[in-house]
Amino acid sequence: MKKVLLVLVALFVSLSFIACDTTTTAAAATTTTAAATTTTALTGPYSDQTLVVYFVPSRPADEILEMTEPLSTLLENELARLGFPVGGVEILVSSTYEAAGEALLAGTGDIGFLPGGTYVAYKDLPNSPIEVILAATRAGLNKDSSDPADWNDGLATEGDSSFQVEYYKGLIIAGTSTEARALADKVNAGTTLVWDDVKDLDWCVRSATSSSGYIYPAVWLSEQFGKTFDDVTGTVTITGGYGDTMASLATGTCDVGTIYADARRDYADDWTSTYGRTESVWDETDVVGVTANIMNDTISVSTVNLDRYLIAAITLAFINIAQTEEGLAVMAVYSHEGYITVSDEDYDPARAAAALVE
Repeated sequence: MKKVLLVLVALFVSLSFIACDTTTTAAAATTTTAAATTTTALTGPYSDQTLVVYFVPSRPADEILEMTEPLSTLLENELARLGFPVGGVEILVSSTYEAAGEALLAGTGDIGFLPGGTYVAYKDLPNSPIEVILAATRAGLNKDSSDPADWNDGLATEGDSSFQVEYYKGLIIAGTSTEARALADKVNAGTTLVWDDVKDLDWCVRSATSSSGYIYPAVWLSEQFGKTFDDVTGTVTITGGYGDTMASLATGTCDVGTIYADARRDYADDWTSTYGRTESVWDETDVVGVTANIMNDTISVSTVNLDRYLIAAITLAFINIAQTEEGLAVMAVYSHEGYITVSDEDYDPARAAAALVE
């Protein structure tokens, strides 16, 4: 029976890393999960191995650590249930997106919750040991238009968990400064923006491998104006997280900021408490630009310390964990609601976007 499970796990790994059809691969994952739960557990030499899981700092590190703390036990228990007991699971938050990629590259991290842009940047380095195993699914939003004015009805953006999507958009948000309000007025009046409208503004962006915080907004600048962030004559500030970006929009330190759609949902309470505003974030901010669709975040692994059998077990474990209430509470840190198996080719659009901004 152990040999049967071994064959099933090996088959799943092969499908995961070579299949081009995401739907077919996802079905294979489901089939293998069912088989794994009805066969005798396979033991392996992993009991002395501590898995190191990295989250990227899309929000304050202390918030991420608090929300993801249960993952250590959840992942360890699920791997043991699948027949792969490990010595422990350590949860860390990287200082930057790039630091998470570097950790997987060096083998000091085993599993990383990487945005597509970060994954591609480090996967495509020579002899990279990084492999994508899963992509997140999220609740679709009731606003999904490419027209920024359609987002500016003064009402909160809402999610619909019955409508799961594998993508999200990046938004360019105008904050509270006089310049930001003038820009928002033009967008809401249906005026087509020109380079002079945005070139002198102060921008808050994320690190250079952040999909929604930098790469896709840079593509938006190129497509709209034929320009890059290097052409901006105002300031371009790399913030420490989306919370810092929202705070800077609230204070007027930055005129516009780059965020994921719709990060304002996650900072609506902070807007009127921590940031000291008296009106809601939906009243005081406007979308002035919408990027193309961005493939959802990855769960990626490093093959430095992990063999293909343990990688397959980790893949199944995360799929199973996301189907529990406890797991969903953890994954809410990034608004993830499930995972599907994907292949490297699914992130070719992210490569194309990154190439435009190099």
